[in-house]
Amino acid sequence: MNGPKTVTLPAGGEVLARGLRAGVLPEPPPEFGVYLLGHPLDRPNLYARLLVGLRPWTPGWPHLRIDWPDFSPPRRPEEAAAGLRDTLARIERGERVEIACGGGRGRTGTALAALAVLQGTAPADAVTWVRTAYDAKAVETRAQHRFLHQLLQHQQ
Repeated sequence: MNGPKTVTLPAGGEVLARGLRAGVLPEPPPEFGVYLLGHPLDRPNLYARLLVGLRPWTPGWPHLRIDWPDFSPPRRPEEAAAGLRDTLARIERGERVEIACGGGRGRTGTALAALAVLQGTAPADAVTWVRTAYDAKAVETRAQHRFLHQLLQHQQ
């Protein structure tokens, strides 16, 4: 995935999506960021440093890190669902929000699809939407698909 891309959610609201490894910071910077990584932003693990090319980084804006390993669903789905609900509320208030993972495809695409599910889109339709609106290879694994279906259970 390349640099930042603005995506309009199915029920409205815009979100900036990108891959951190591209190294391109959005201009203007977001007001809030959601980072989907299996390690702290300021302490990339060996996989992230060597294979993905991530460097230690701390955003200069408020942010949330969701513990979400590559090619997987989030480690704590309930916490991820709560964080994504809060993120959706920010987007709906008109805040400039970015969502990013290492490559900007699987986890970022799954999070975008999750926002669509939280807006009322069926999980299968959310995957179709994100693959059309964002990246044709978004939502990479069966486990990420299952997370979208489980998300409906975590709605309050």
